[in-house]
Amino acid sequence: MAGTASAQTAGLTVAAVGDVMMGSDFPTPRLPKDQGRNLLTPAAPLFQGADLALANLEGPLFSGGDPAKEPLKGRRYLFRTPPSYARNLKKAGISFVSLANNHALDFGRDGLTSTREALDAAGVAYAGKSGQVAEFQVRGLKVAVLALGFGAGPRSIVYPERALAEVAELAPRYDILILSVHAGAEGRGALHVAPGPETFLNEPRGDLVRFAHAAIDRGAALVLGHGPHVPRALELYKGRLIAYSLGNFATYGGVSVVGESGYAPLITVQLSRDGSFEKGRVDSFLQTFQRGPVRDPKQRAYRLMRRLSTEDFPGSPLSFGPDGEFRAAGTPKPKE
Repeated sequence: MAGTASAQTAGLTVAAVGDVMMGSDFPTPRLPKDQGRNLLTPAAPLFQGADLALANLEGPLFSGGDPAKEPLKGRRYLFRTPPSYARNLKKAGISFVSLANNHALDFGRDGLTSTREALDAAGVAYAGKSGQVAEFQVRGLKVAVLALGFGAGPRSIVYPERALAEVAELAPRYDILILSVHAGAEGRGALHVAPGPETFLNEPRGDLVRFAHAAIDRGAALVLGHGPHVPRALELYKGRLIAYSLGNFATYGGVSVVGESGYAPLITVQLSRDGSFEKGRVDSFLQTFQRGPVRDPKQRAYRLMRRLSTEDFPGSPLSFGPDGEFRAAGTPKPKE
């Protein structure tokens, strides 16, 4: 999507998906064949064609150990993926994963340490609920990715003051600041972006609309949401794009992929050098039980996100085309 712009004028192309959990060996082994080497292959050309490719990594990359909490059927699930699977992310072209989610500590601090070590060894950047900010240099642009979630702080949108203060502090240091946010209610009943604070199983999950707007007001260029396990709407706010949920993408055997939960969008966004939105595209994939994402010729993920965007944010100046593309309303489509 970068087109023919010169290196001096080209902005940043970002590909992003939602939740990735490449199989778990806890409590019952459900791992893809060939150690998951081909799980992400159908999407690899899109990841590799972008300057940055982002995902949310559900569950630790860890061997052995004791779970930090008890599984509760229908309420609490735990994941544990072999550390070697980090190489699958790198091979596919994923350059960053968020660890600011409710599964990163499924096996406690030991599991989180193992995850970080596996990602470091594979050459995949990451950020979590505190500490590290992922930094990238792209054609002279200084880019940062900050990960946030719900629950305890410091990077929690449930307690937004501290998180927003960090956004305001970081934004002037970078040309483009991207936020990866794990928040919102879950499931097929949570397709629409609810106004005000959201909850799931009586747990506060944050006011994502208010937080995303406030973060952009403080200098964020792009907000990428995940956590509801279904795709949600897109919104253009003050020339900056917000994706309220990118749903599931590769959640092998551990997350429901029934109906809209199996719609797996891959969004590619072109930003200008100041971080403003230029154009985007949703490529639709589909998951079925214990099968990785495959191309969906019916474009179900895109058609759902297009409908939700117009229903939930009718005032948002986004225009949607027939084949997955979207841009600011009134922006002419360039000649091929």
